[in-house]
Amino acid sequence: MTRKPVVMHLATTDMTLAWLLAPQLEAFRDAGYEVVTASADGPFVEAMTKRGIRHLAVPHLTRSKSLLSDARALSSIYRRCRKVRPDILHTHNPKPGIYGRIMGRLAGVPVVMNTVHGIYAQSSDSKKRKIVVYGAERVAAAFSDLNLIQNEEDLATLRRVHVPARKLRLLGNGVDLAYFDRSRYHADREEIRRELGFGPDDVVCGVVGRLVSEKGFREVFAAAAELHEAAPNVRWMVIGPDDDAKSDAISGDEVREAQAGSDGRLQVLGERSDMARLYAAMDLYVLASYREGFPRSAMEAAAMGLPIVATNIRGCRQVVDDEITGRFVPKRDAAALAEAVAGLAGDPEARRRMGKAAHAKAVQSFDQQQVIDITLAAYEELLSAKRRTRGLAPQPSGLNAAEERPGPG
Repeated sequence: MTRKPVVMHLATTDMTLAWLLAPQLEAFRDAGYEVVTASADGPFVEAMTKRGIRHLAVPHLTRSKSLLSDARALSSIYRRCRKVRPDILHTHNPKPGIYGRIMGRLAGVPVVMNTVHGIYAQSSDSKKRKIVVYGAERVAAAFSDLNLIQNEEDLATLRRVHVPARKLRLLGNGVDLAYFDRSRYHADREEIRRELGFGPDDVVCGVVGRLVSEKGFREVFAAAAELHEAAPNVRWMVIGPDDDAKSDAISGDEVREAQAGSDGRLQVLGERSDMARLYAAMDLYVLASYREGFPRSAMEAAAMGLPIVATNIRGCRQVVDDEITGRFVPKRDAAALAEAVAGLAGDPEARRRMGKAAHAKAVQSFDQQQVIDITLAAYEELLSAKRRTRGLAPQPSGLNAAEERPGPG
């Protein structure tokens, strides 16, 4: 019996695996791959297990800046690769995308590849930061067979810093368009708005993301306070978990102060699992981030037919067409954000027109099946090439057998 090829997806946190990759992982499994995930342990592992996806904890993986933890994580990744012996190691940046590729190759994984969700340097960053980040990408690329790039701007950047073209492929990004379909949630719109105390004439602005400064929440809070009197019909719905592990986490005191300053017009709902219902209750969507790769929440909002006010940065530019599907504002500019929101709040025809265009763009460009198909084609191509050039060593069928094989480390 021919065994299934094993693909191991390595990320820093289980949140990335559960929130961003779960539908893809299920699709890879259904396509005939043995799918293994690896990350730091966390509260989302149980959700992955319930989906039938095996998870391996990787000690010392952390998003924090810790040279000691990073050094220990290198050893942990190497040992996991030697234990599982995957046919494919698929890493997801930032950190695992750099040292995961290196350790995977050193551990003898036949195919090593990475998805670039967003290079951790932008044109506006310091020269020193760009040298470090671009240099790390070039080194890691030397240890990989292929890099799937989510947006065109990062693809151009990697070409410019001399990552070989044969190792780069545009991936794009996508969401489940069948789930994020506004026509399914007409009744939910009125129900949610009643639950949250929104009136029929209120213009509800949605904001989704981890509660960290990088997501622009301080500008959102300032804009909400500014529009308290200038546009009293504007209401705000903030959805997302705390992220106390990040140095720029928004504190509980800041949230409470923002709510008090908006006189109840800003509601912070925390983490929710009914996102499509919540999007259906919104009239426009706001993304005030300083850095994005290819923002999933904005794609979801577009699929739900919402106009989007977003910062004019890489990632947002891949989702929003200025004055067609939404409006751009400068990052870190609360006044410009408030002005753009007030403008759309007072112009229902512009919201309708932009929302319709946003939905059309989502249908054309943001279907997650396209991402799945491109990735599966890459797997098949790279595995076939390895078999032709050197052959893949026969292995026992199934991960359980693989885990029983002794390996160094």
